[in-house]
Amino acid sequence: MSVTSEQPSPTTPPSSTFRDRVSQIKRKVTTKEGWIGDYDYAWLCTPTLPFMKTSSKLPPFYALDAELPLMLAISSGLQHALAMLAGLITPPIIFASALNLPADVSSYMISASLIGCGIMSLVQISRIHLFRGYYIGTGLITVVGTSFATLSTANAIFTAMYKDGTCPSVISAGGIISRGPCPDAYGKVLGTSLICSFLEIFMSFCSPKLLKRIFPPLVTGTVILMIGASLIGESGIANWGGGSNDCKNRPESGIFAMCPTIFAPRPLPWGSVEFIGLGFLSFSSIILTEIFGSPFMKNISIIVGLVVGCIVAGATGYMSDATIKSAPAITFLWVHRFKISVYPPAILPMLAVYVSLAMEAIGDITASAEVSRQEVTGELFDSRIQGGILGDGISGFFSALFTVTPLSTFAQNNGVIAITRCANRTAGRWCCAFLIIFGVIGKISGVFLAIPNSVLGGVTTFLFASVVVSGIRVLAHVRFTRRDRFVLAVALAFGVGNLLKHDTFTYLFERVASPNKGLQGLFDSITIVLSTPFLSAGIVAAVLNLLLPQESEEIVPSESESIEEVDMESQSDKKI
Repeated sequence: MSVTSEQPSPTTPPSSTFRDRVSQIKRKVTTKEGWIGDYDYAWLCTPTLPFMKTSSKLPPFYALDAELPLMLAISSGLQHALAMLAGLITPPIIFASALNLPADVSSYMISASLIGCGIMSLVQISRIHLFRGYYIGTGLITVVGTSFATLSTANAIFTAMYKDGTCPSVISAGGIISRGPCPDAYGKVLGTSLICSFLEIFMSFCSPKLLKRIFPPLVTGTVILMIGASLIGESGIANWGGGSNDCKNRPESGIFAMCPTIFAPRPLPWGSVEFIGLGFLSFSSIILTEIFGSPFMKNISIIVGLVVGCIVAGATGYMSDATIKSAPAITFLWVHRFKISVYPPAILPMLAVYVSLAMEAIGDITASAEVSRQEVTGELFDSRIQGGILGDGISGFFSALFTVTPLSTFAQNNGVIAITRCANRTAGRWCCAFLIIFGVIGKISGVFLAIPNSVLGGVTTFLFASVVVSGIRVLAHVRFTRRDRFVLAVALAFGVGNLLKHDTFTYLFERVASPNKGLQGLFDSITIVLSTPFLSAGIVAAVLNLLLPQESEEIVPSESESIEEVDMESQSDKKI
């Protein structure tokens, strides 16, 4: 693979005039070459069937700022947007379900997520110069999306809020406790993430080499592994069985006696064969697309799984069009607003989340630079790392103002770049445009909200399993000396133990008599951290990695040696 050292920001030749620019645009929109170019679109759309011959000739590679045909820019941007889509809609759906928010608010949260991700992805792609050698953004097709890392932490925060009375609980006649609607809890998470985003902003001005030394693959791989494993158990498989809300406990009475509720078009007990079958249909559709699909279809295999599952679910009566009818035709940010405030017990856990987002960004930017044929060492690459982490931190700040939970660098687009051989930033800008359009059209959010839990569960189980694989791939770069094995064993003891018996640390301070408000807040913070598998495992791994000395037989990689890290939201491997 050839590597270029071109600057990420496009430059206009000195002789270029306004008339020349207009002439260039006119030529692009009025000529066949400007629209289609020499790209092989038949290769992009040809399925991989056993009896068909596949062409060995690959399309040309389009670098960051190369001249790009309009059709390729639009189609590639659409692929980027569709590859990200499932990852962007999943967190708001899970948040809304955990807090029992009404359909109109849930639909808005999906729209806000899409719009916010489109806007902040433009910032990451643009690479804005600040002062000296500092930038905002990477100058690559580095898109951002709603982070999965927040899901596990937010779930523990919501549990603490319901426990301490911040959120209401409903007790049925049979004594079963169910969660009531609590939009204020979401506002508290937004407010807390807003102030904690300054930690990642501060980290962006630290040396990337120092950050890599403090958080090596041993630490980041453990964190990513535990995030994926937690999400599979808390959300993926639970939704596959019918729902991740209170219906998974199969109460004998109340609205959650059936899944997703007794008011669903065809409610059934959690774990019913019909739910399992729908989820398996979506899951297997992803596998078949990977085997027989065209390069375009492989890039959007998650969407294919959703579409196939929804078609069958709609035909068999498991879908309702109520959310589609109630969703507005056009929407935007702040149509619904949340009371933003700070929840003190969530500060420490959210700070840890932002540290993990910074580490994730380093790996994602490295992978994006490699697949875009850019340098992965030197000052230019370090400035991309700095700009990307700063962009992530600023995205966390503005996402809270956009009523969206923290955003982080995604790498679903790396698979699209590798397959289409198009690393051009114009395609990235079209991706951002499509995301904003998807968010503004409110009916699209209504469609996403109508997806049955079992269909969503089948798809997200695969998505979260790919997070686990990403963590394993990062850990594969660890040399696994005796010291490394010891650190990993201790970290996984906390993480896996916490995952299998998640309420172990919830009673830690139960017998402390009459703590004051500040002390109780500290207790709640510690409980949230210890009850979140990836936080407890990550903290243990980071501390032990700093405390335990390197063994004499260990060979520490040089700073120039690149270490591949994989995005925990990525659904496809990097191919070159």
